Amino acid sequence: MRIVILNGPNLNRLGRRQPEIYGSTTLADIEDGLRADAARLGVEIDFLQSNHEGALIDRVHRAADDGDAVIINPGGLTHTSVALRDALAEVADGAGFVEVHLSNIHAREPFRHHSYLSPIARGVIAGLGSAGYTMALEHLVRQADAGA
Repeated sequence: MRIVILNGPNLNRLGRRQPEIYGSTTLADIEDGLRADAARLGVEIDFLQSNHEGALIDRVHRAADDGDAVIINPGGLTHTSVALRDALAEVADGAGFVEVHLSNIHAREPFRHHSYLSPIARGVIAGLGSAGYTMALEHLVRQADAGA
């Protein structure tokens, strides 16, 4: 089983950008932890962070073609991208995806309360920091093991 972990715009700035909201953990730190989690769970993972919507969509298409599950922190695209949602709909019909947010988007500015992705996601994890990625990974592995 392979799980693709996608991170959207500005997540390459973790650890520097708004640490009072996002903490001091960097994206590299999150990826290192997920590599250890994936080894423990016996799954393959693949990472992509991009500040470009089209690059994320292209990788979602490849995940759909390959039958891969996806964990995505879409950043600001959560609230704006119908195109990303449409791409993820194909994954939703297959191996599935989990939407992850480091901060609790529902406790922030009103424009962050709406997600185009949540209605088609297998699950949404928000506000639990980097632990949300591990929870998403474990959930997708459990679902695959159960034949979901």
